[in-house]
Parts: sequence; C-alpha cells; structure tokens
Amino acid sequence: MAISATSATPATSARATDRPDRRRKRVKKPATGAGRQHQAGPVTYVVLAFAALISLFPLYWTVVAASRTDTEIVQPPTPLLPGSHLFHNLNVTWNEVHMGDALINSTIVAGCVALSTVLFSTLAGFAFAKLRFSGRNALLAVVVATMTIPPQLSVIPLYQIITKLGWGDRLQSVILPSLVAAFGVFFMRQFLLEALPLELIEAARVDGANSLRVIWHVVFPVARPAMAVLGMLVFVQSWNDFFWPFIALSQQNPTVQVALAGLGAGNHTTDHAVILTGALVATLPLLLVFAVLGKHIVGGITAGAVKS
Repeated sequence: MAISATSATPATSARATDRPDRRRKRVKKPATGAGRQHQAGPVTYVVLAFAALISLFPLYWTVVAASRTDTEIVQPPTPLLPGSHLFHNLNVTWNEVHMGDALINSTIVAGCVALSTVLFSTLAGFAFAKLRFSGRNALLAVVVATMTIPPQLSVIPLYQIITKLGWGDRLQSVILPSLVAAFGVFFMRQFLLEALPLELIEAARVDGANSLRVIWHVVFPVARPAMAVLGMLVFVQSWNDFFWPFIALSQQNPTVQVALAGLGAGNHTTDHAVILTGALVATLPLLLVFAVLGKHIVGGITAGAVKS
C-alpha cells in the first residue's frame, strides 16, 4: 500500500502541474454575433459620403435653380453654382400666390392631422394589442384591409359630404377625413404588442389605476418613441398631400401644394426658376422639423430593434 501510494504521487502532481499550463495556453476567441463591434473602414466612409452627396444633390440643385433666371436654367451649360436672383424669385413667388397663407394653412392641417392620428392610433393600437374583446382579429383585419382601397374611390362621396355640410374651401374639409389612418393603427399595435408587457398593465390595475390612468401613465410613456415616428411620418405626408386639398380648397385659401400648383398658371410660359423657388420654400419647414426632431425620430425608429 505504501509503494502504490508513493508511485501515484508523482503522476498526480504531474497532472496537477499540467492543468495551469493548459489554462494559460487557452486563447480567448473574439466575440461574434450581436455583441461584436465592427470597425468601419475607409471604403465604408467613401460609400457613405457618395450616398450622402447623391441624396443632397436634388436639394442643392433646387437652391441653384431658385437663385437663377429661367433663361439661365434652360440654356446649356447647366449652371452648378448659385446665382444672384434668389430674393427676386422669392418676391415673385410670395406675391404671385398666397404663399404666406399657404404655409400657415399647411402647418395647421399637418399639425392637427398628425396629433389626431397619433392619439387615436395609439388608443386603437393599445386596444388591439392588449385588450381582449370578441371580434378583435376580424376587426383588425378589416382595418388593415382598408389600406388596400385607393383614395381616389372616395373622392366623389367625400366631396358630396363636404358640399352638403358647407365646408367647401375650408380647412376642416381637409383635416377631418384624415383624423386617423389604418397604417397608424397597425403601426402602433405592432409596437405595443412587443414593447408593452402585460404585467405592467396588471400592476397598474392592482394599484387602483383606472383605464384613463393606465393609458396616461403606462401606455403613453412606453409608446412615446413610436408616437414620435408616426407623428413625423403623418406630418410629412399631410404636408405633401396634393390630390384631395387641390379638390377641396381654392387658390384663395390654399395649402402649400395647392399654392405651388398656381405658380405660373396665368402665364403663357412656365418660369421654372419661380416654381423651384416655391418648392424650396415649401421644403424648408420640413427640413427645420427634421433638424429639431431628427435625433428623437432616429431613436424611435431603432427603439426595440436590438435586444440586450
């Protein structure tokens, strides 16, 4: 027994001394998957810079055309640098149509439509996502199916309704038909389905909160990123809407797009410089909104995209 114990001691000690060496030789593998951070190379920056230049060139060309005369634009070679006629074209644009009233009207219409769409879509999205009621899936399918109906089909009955109500050439004829959108309901429903835990609602119920307090203190804070994105999308869409405002409104009480349609309408020739000046004026408020809210919009779009 003594001999076997003595002979086993060197082998045991040898294995014990080998284990730390093996541990030292292990090399840590680089992280892969979602936790891995990729470094951007020079090619990435070149591609991004090229894409940014292509995206900004139409806006730059609008500025160049707005600062030139119509003759300078249409005759070769095409100018690529701004000229000295910007203020003259702005004066013509401002006086030829009711551009000041158009900017105010578009701000009112787009703001009211965006606020109402965000509010109603959030409430409806919460109901479809977290409340249990009979016919919920069938009603949601009907709401989504309305997105496939072309808006041109509703023009005639909608025009008859606003005529009977006496809303012709008034802003409510443009605001009220757009108070809620099926896309907004579906968008908020999909966001709240994943972002709002059911346990959070049940905890608020246990604390004695009624439905209004649950919506105000639980649903709205959770849905704030998606509400910002939806509000921005709806605001831009309403600002750029032309078809229905062109039918419901006139040049005496226009939105921006209706006013742009009236530029050069009474002239024998089309002044492209003045039209592009009007387009530049109509684009500047949207650029201002993106500059102020761009960080919140990007954060709202990416919210919930990456799980920790």
